[in-house]
Amino acid sequence: MKILVLNSGSSSIKCQYFIDKKSVASALVERIGEEESYSEVKYKEQTLSTTDPVSDHQQALEILFSLLKESNTISSIGELDAVGHRVVHGGAHFSEPTLITQEVVETIRSLIPLAPLHNPANLKGIEVISKIAPNLSQVAVFDTAFHQSMPDHAALYPLPYELYERSGIRRYGFHGTSHSYVAKEAAEMMSEDLNTLNLITLHLGNGASACAIKSGKSIDTSMGLTPLEGLMMGTRSGDIDPAIIPFLSHNHNMDIDAIDKMLNKESGLKGICGTNDMREVVTQAEEDDTLSALALEMYSYRIKKYIGAYSAVLGRVDAIVFTGGIGEHAVKVREMVCEGLEESIGLKLDAVKNKITLTKNHPIHKLKSKIRLFVIPTNEELEIVLQTEKTIKDMTL
Repeated sequence: MKILVLNSGSSSIKCQYFIDKKSVASALVERIGEEESYSEVKYKEQTLSTTDPVSDHQQALEILFSLLKESNTISSIGELDAVGHRVVHGGAHFSEPTLITQEVVETIRSLIPLAPLHNPANLKGIEVISKIAPNLSQVAVFDTAFHQSMPDHAALYPLPYELYERSGIRRYGFHGTSHSYVAKEAAEMMSEDLNTLNLITLHLGNGASACAIKSGKSIDTSMGLTPLEGLMMGTRSGDIDPAIIPFLSHNHNMDIDAIDKMLNKESGLKGICGTNDMREVVTQAEEDDTLSALALEMYSYRIKKYIGAYSAVLGRVDAIVFTGGIGEHAVKVREMVCEGLEESIGLKLDAVKNKITLTKNHPIHKLKSKIRLFVIPTNEELEIVLQTEKTIKDMTL
């Protein structure tokens, strides 16, 4: 099948074009609405680009399709079988990929209060495709869907229950597409049925989340109502005492917008040592920069705490998976996270394997480790393709 994967942001659009599950081209438009917009398509180790102004998302998509045609990647939008859209928030409404209808569009729109920065942009991509190619099948793949299998005791906050009933305040989780993909890859590496496995998956990038997967289903995850909860991240604080918020308001004269900005954009690694680039943090820590060493220790410690908690929840852990930019490349982080886990849960990291840089799935545990340990590069675009194909095929049965 010929499927375009679309990730529509507020001022950018990114896409990848797949033929029979193989990526043949990628394209993007950046700085939509600005005087100097940038558009490019990459194919067969070549790049076509333009710096023409792009006024809105419709023009951005028209430029992308024009570049794809110019590169002889596609002849027309009509040859596509479907478009798979990344949609950040599906709330409690969507637990699987969904064929987009007007009713689905309105439901995504109703969830904007839960994802005010992302869902409006995701909707723009859907609506523009509908205008350009009204008969083309579109599928929404939700970041939150994989976590809808969480039981209520894990998903709900200990707040007045009416807040959940009235406003849907509960834990939804994110990075679900990535956690789902690497879980399936781990099962294949182990030659096991995913439905028989208990896994802990760690998506570590500028945004980071952990997921406890029991018998192939997410039963808990570190992110919550928003992507702010959970692990320490590049610029996000992760878990904090909620009383810090009124403390800052009363004692530092910070309004709610300033606090929100601080927690999301000025905290985490950046807040402790001034940079959210893990490569710089590790280098500076090795050069005896005290705050960088502290940030690295805090980051790894909090991941280790979640591994401990999820090990207790799962009862039996068959494998732990590192993925995401940091999870796949930061040897030092993996080393620090796994330190001491041999005594507690029987996990034995192979230091030599851990230092080998590969761009494919590979194990990094010792043969006698009770728990297997994998580095698996995530591929959210391919996972969206797989889910889009399945949705289209199920529709025709």
